[in-house]
Amino acid sequence: MTTFVPTTTFARPASARSLERAAESLTAHGFVVEILDDAAAARARVAELVPEGASVFTGASETLRLSGIQDDLNASGRHDAVKPRVLAMDRATSADEIRRLTASPDVVVGSVAAVTETGSLVVASGSGSQLPAYAGGAARAIWVVGAQKVVPDLSTALRRVEEHALPLESVRTQAAYGVPSAVNRLLVLNAEYQPGRGTVLLLREAIGF
Repeated sequence: MTTFVPTTTFARPASARSLERAAESLTAHGFVVEILDDAAAARARVAELVPEGASVFTGASETLRLSGIQDDLNASGRHDAVKPRVLAMDRATSADEIRRLTASPDVVVGSVAAVTETGSLVVASGSGSQLPAYAGGAARAIWVVGAQKVVPDLSTALRRVEEHALPLESVRTQAAYGVPSAVNRLLVLNAEYQPGRGTVLLLREAIGF
């Protein structure tokens, strides 16, 4: 069995100019982009962006977990949190309801594996559960992205997925579920055609995978 070792190349925060280039390109492609200092600023901004009482689904994300955003959305009682509801449901008997709940919340919040300076978001997933909401099922989408995830172009983004994000996620899933992760599904968002739907919070610090 092949042992994956994450590379430090993709762990370093991008330069300020690289963040600016990514922000400019994403904005030109229809995304709303904000460059924030750190995870604390992102946590406060997400709290402002997600309306109280809205149905919200959080994609699996170390960025959300480490920043506290995951608990804010799922455990504060301020929102109709989808994740705790579906985790409590029987996947065999309630599969259709789970699918509908996760695919079309009012707001989906998560992260991505890479952002390109040319203006694309790259999401890798083992189950694909967050992808329908990201792609267009949710009325609004918010992605919180650490500075180390900004790369020059799509080919480099795909390398980052395989060489960096996948090995780290496999360590997590091996510990949590006893199995390694896999890139079973890959979503590339090149543009957002609905004004104001997709918001990217780019951080100046590294966080997550």
